Amino acid sequence: MLLAASSFASFAQKLDADKIIGVWESVDSEVQLKFDIYQSGDKYFGKLLWASNMYETDGKTPKKDFKNPDKSLQSRSRKGIVNITNLKYDNGEYTGGKLYNPSDGNTYSLKAKLKSINQLEFRGYMGVSLLGKTMKFKRIN
Repeated sequence: MLLAASSFASFAQKLDADKIIGVWESVDSEVQLKFDIYQSGDKYFGKLLWASNMYETDGKTPKKDFKNPDKSLQSRSRKGIVNITNLKYDNGEYTGGKLYNPSDGNTYSLKAKLKSINQLEFRGYMGVSLLGKTMKFKRIN
């Protein structure tokens, strides 16, 4: 009976791959973020819609991507960049992704998991996942 209940619980938590699609807002990070997650082919990507540190001191002018290691991209606006790339759904998790952070110019490995239809966790890391950081998001659309 216990085995049946645990297998039902794990089955119930697996959501369809496309349930990650939508607009998500961070709930527990120092820098507040909003992403639009979308699908292209069999992978998922995220466009940065807003970040609490995205604008210059006037509060209106988006900062440039001046820390980007690609000099040709340093003059682009941070707003609207696709900085979550290549997440692939596999057995209840999204793996193999990359997260570009315009604040430091680094690209991190990324995995994600839907905790519920309205709760998403990202884990960004360099090298080993254990040394990374988890961020929680809630669906807003």
